[in-house]
Amino acid sequence: MVGVPHPGLGEQVAAAVVLRPAPRATPEELREYVEERVAAYEYPRRVWLADTLPLGPSGKILKREIALPAE
Repeated sequence: MVGVPHPGLGEQVAAAVVLRPAPRATPEELREYVEERVAAYEYPRRVWLADTLPLGPSGKILKREIALPAE
C-alpha cells in the first residue's frame, strides 16, 4: 500500500497489486475484500493491477518507485 495525493485530505491509501498467474480478481473485488476486514482509514480507496513491483537489491518493494496509473 502506498499514499497517493488527494485534493482535500492531502493523501489517501492506495494499493498496487500483482496477481499470481492463475487467480483472477478485479481491483473492485480486491478493495471490497480488504474494506470488510480492516478499519475505515486503512483500506485502499484506489486499487490497480500491476505486472510487477519495483524491487531493490535486497528484494524489498520500493514504494517510492511505484508508478500511479493514469486515471
